[in-house]
Amino acid sequence: MNGKILVTGGAGFVGCNLVDALLREGLDVTVFDSLVRKGTEKNLEWLQGEARGGKLTFVKGDVRDADAVAKVTADAEVIYHLAGQVAVTTSVVDPRTDFEVNALGTLNVLEGARASGKKPAIVFTSTNKVYGECEEIPVVEQATRHAYKSAPHGIDESQPLDFHSPYGCSKGAADQYIRDYGRIYDLPTVVFRMSCIYGPRQFGNEDQGWVAHFLIAAALGRPITIYGDGKQVRDILFVEDLVRAFRTAVEKIDVTRGRIYNIGGGPSNTLSVWSEFGELLGKLKGEPVPAKLDTWRPGDQKVYVSDIRKAEKEMGWKPQVDKETGIRRLWDWVLASRALFPAPEAK
Repeated sequence: MNGKILVTGGAGFVGCNLVDALLREGLDVTVFDSLVRKGTEKNLEWLQGEARGGKLTFVKGDVRDADAVAKVTADAEVIYHLAGQVAVTTSVVDPRTDFEVNALGTLNVLEGARASGKKPAIVFTSTNKVYGECEEIPVVEQATRHAYKSAPHGIDESQPLDFHSPYGCSKGAADQYIRDYGRIYDLPTVVFRMSCIYGPRQFGNEDQGWVAHFLIAAALGRPITIYGDGKQVRDILFVEDLVRAFRTAVEKIDVTRGRIYNIGGGPSNTLSVWSEFGELLGKLKGEPVPAKLDTWRPGDQKVYVSDIRKAEKEMGWKPQVDKETGIRRLWDWVLASRALFPAPEAK
């Protein structure tokens, strides 16, 4: 599918990396973004300032605006719906905005796609948070990490939904709307329930994007706070591999339509967020990186690892960038991009 492509949230971290790849293929891409998240304006400048081929159109707008969404979806043949409120902590403080952006915004995209009559392929970025804390899966504590007692491949798509935060609820509702519009209105939709994504152009902060946040903080000498015991484990996926998964899902839409995939680094790309990652970070910097511990956050999983075998079986996709290589590449980008990171706001 090489017609007009719409990327909602296309100036965000994942979005701009996707748009960059699409433009380099000479494709016609519209970015629809409200530019409210810090760093998005810098990512947009980057997209607009570098010659790649293709055609880039930027439309500033909010997915909560049904009329604006209807206009940009009218002639789209492929929609990557990435726009969203992305932080659990923000959703707890302001659940209404979280719902309106994630759930209502997704409904607006679906309604726009349905009204267009073009039946565009739609790839939606959901989250592993739709599974909640996975409390029924036994976890054991080891020296540097928590680990599943008997789930060597991680969590697969049969795991029951168990939303455990307003963010989990809003993304989960959107996830199910995407799936059901595929069934009821015959739209070719795909849902990615994603784990921790990291890579260049990520302006991580304490609430979201922890790999980049820790690297940026270490490079700039900023304090780091770990919520929990630092042994909680995540599988991490380099953004380049995620973009390839997006493209593959569309290229193989006859296979992937109506499907849900857990997408992450898988068991071979897991790290505990500080007991192991902190040591790796110290090696990158050449000296120990200090951090303080604080209380656990609501809904935080001691372990989450994606079982990615379904994506490999049906799409022929699996990660190609290992965690050590990916983290080194992000570290090098952070060091080369210090001017992009503003001084922290005074409290």
